Amino acid sequence: MEAAASLDGMTPRGAGRFAPSPSGELHVGNLRTALLAWLFARSTGRRFLMRVEDLDRARAGAEEVQLRDLAAIGLDWDGEVVRQTERGALYDDAIGRLTDAGLTYECYCTRREIQEAPSAPHAPQGAYPGTCRDLTEDQRARRRAERPAAVRLRAEVTEWAVTDVLHGRYAGLVDDFVLRRNDGVVAYNLAVVVDDAAQGIDQVVRGDDLLSSAPRQAYLAGLLAAQVPEYAHVPLVLNPAGRRLAKRDGAVTLGALAAAGVSAEQVTGLLLASVGLPASLPEALAAFTPHALPRDPWVLAPGELTSRR
Repeated sequence: MEAAASLDGMTPRGAGRFAPSPSGELHVGNLRTALLAWLFARSTGRRFLMRVEDLDRARAGAEEVQLRDLAAIGLDWDGEVVRQTERGALYDDAIGRLTDAGLTYECYCTRREIQEAPSAPHAPQGAYPGTCRDLTEDQRARRRAERPAAVRLRAEVTEWAVTDVLHGRYAGLVDDFVLRRNDGVVAYNLAVVVDDAAQGIDQVVRGDDLLSSAPRQAYLAGLLAAQVPEYAHVPLVLNPAGRRLAKRDGAVTLGALAAAGVSAEQVTGLLLASVGLPASLPEALAAFTPHALPRDPWVLAPGELTSRR
């Protein structure tokens, strides 16, 4: 297969990225991850790119607010913002190449059918049970008449390992995961691999809740002859109950914090302090060392940001 890194018709330089979904305002957990992604990229001389992952979670006006808030905390990025909804031809090409290589199949299963199906022998827990993997053409025709098909990868392994800057070697499940849903929307695992390859992204910094996705994506990148990026999965921001921070946890967006008298510059300083860095972005960049980053989540108490203004 041709290298997916040339999907845009050029060989790009190395880069890092931040890729928010425009589903609403970014909270300080999102902004902290974006800040770390920027520091990782800029400290290693990489470009820093912005990609909007808007395949199925776009809210009107959210992209503009998100980009404004990212700029307000001091982040800059190289080139134009890329949007997934503008990249359908790249995804179609990648799925076509995998199909031509015999590495995909149609799947007609509902979520309930998957949950109730017995696991395949020796399959890891949570793996797709392979219900539609070896259907005959007649069986596919009957199922196709009942409901639209999703497209799944025909994986040839059950586990794959990646190396993460913060977590070291991590081995995780690889099953016959979905490449295109039955509503025609490309699945996240396919889109992110194709996008990173096409943009020349060789460093992926994101929340550690996505660490379990990395083996699937690295395996798929290999099938597409694309470079596997350097991964760094950074700790999340949690509320005192141990759940991921959300807007229901109080003033946690730039807009809400501004209304409470906390400036974007102060938010930047608080986020940098949470990872042990100086409150000034230039000073933080000069002092940044990935291996000095905390490994535990930042537990943010209600009102903590507004009380420290």
